[in-house]
Amino acid sequence: MNNSIRLQLSFMMFLEYFIWGAWYVSTNSYMKTNLGSSGQEIGYAYMALAIATMISPFFVGMIADRYFSAQKVMGVLHLAGAAMLLLASYTGDTWVFIGIVLVYSLMYMPTIALSNSIAFSQMADPGKQFPAVRTFGTVGWIIAGLLIGYLSIEQTHNIFYIAAAASAALGLFCFTLPDVPPKGKGDLSASKVLGTEAFVLFKNRSYLVFFISAVLICIPLSFYYGFANLYLNESGMENAAGKMIYGQLSEAIFILAIPLLLGRIGVKKMLLIGMAAWVLRYICFAYGDTGANLWMLYAGIILHGICYDFFFVTGYMYTEARAGEKIKSAAQGLFTFATYGLGMVIGTWFSGMVADFYMINGARQWQSIWMVPVYIAAAVMIYFMLAFRDRDKKHV
Repeated sequence: MNNSIRLQLSFMMFLEYFIWGAWYVSTNSYMKTNLGSSGQEIGYAYMALAIATMISPFFVGMIADRYFSAQKVMGVLHLAGAAMLLLASYTGDTWVFIGIVLVYSLMYMPTIALSNSIAFSQMADPGKQFPAVRTFGTVGWIIAGLLIGYLSIEQTHNIFYIAAAASAALGLFCFTLPDVPPKGKGDLSASKVLGTEAFVLFKNRSYLVFFISAVLICIPLSFYYGFANLYLNESGMENAAGKMIYGQLSEAIFILAIPLLLGRIGVKKMLLIGMAAWVLRYICFAYGDTGANLWMLYAGIILHGICYDFFFVTGYMYTEARAGEKIKSAAQGLFTFATYGLGMVIGTWFSGMVADFYMINGARQWQSIWMVPVYIAAAVMIYFMLAFRDRDKKHV
């Protein structure tokens, strides 16, 4: 891979995640301020992305990859997505907005897999070359948060204007990327796309316990994605969107600790540390404020790195080790479908319901709201600690 292609792929990743970071983090605050949306309705908006995550494997695996060049499909989807983002900024009706977000998400989520496919196709050694390119995606998300926070526009239509401009730019840029021709029809069933071949892993009791825990831990995860920005704004934190990028910075740092710790303490302790971090994060949110306890709000944000890396990144690695070569792709697909798809659908619905339940005279009782994911994460942690018994060293 020459330097020119590396720069192209890095810029592609930068814009891919800049788009997502520009609108996703602040949408809860935008809906509350501009649409007067309830907590349940905010949950439905975030559920749209989870539903799209469940559907996108069909589009990429059974249609896009088999009949069209990846870069052309990605370009068309981003151009159409730019139009949907602009449309989202003009509606004043919550349910119309949710519908637009769903349509947009169905266009955007397939581009995650397509961008990875385009990058992999140009790499002689993806294991060594891909992380450096993918890092620019994290940089894009961070820059988007800093920009939104610096301009103080997280509760305005401008978040969609910026995301739409970036989406249009990436859509056009995609047509300059190296060609990734379609793979042809081949033999690909819906079961292979969804990864149901990996169901054989459930015969192992420990993996089944881990899998159930992974789906359930997405409920606390949904509280953060769906309501953290709204909570920080209502708490009086200045530049909340800009401050939330500390979570992505910590994610980039803590992922470096995984190779050092995994071989020493094993997968069970790594996963337990991740779940414990979820408990601690929401305790910080429940009792933090912009006064003497401001440090607790920052701690809750920064703990995102441990929460995500130690559980989900370790979980992907554990899944790959347990699956073996034959069903590795199917296992990863199933894990993603169940967590970011099914788990997030459940979590976004439930978190929205909780946010509305703890409301008195139009004011959300945030301490009570944040204690709910504390109890859930603690319960999942206890279940996992007691039931997970994998002592096979080659998997830990």
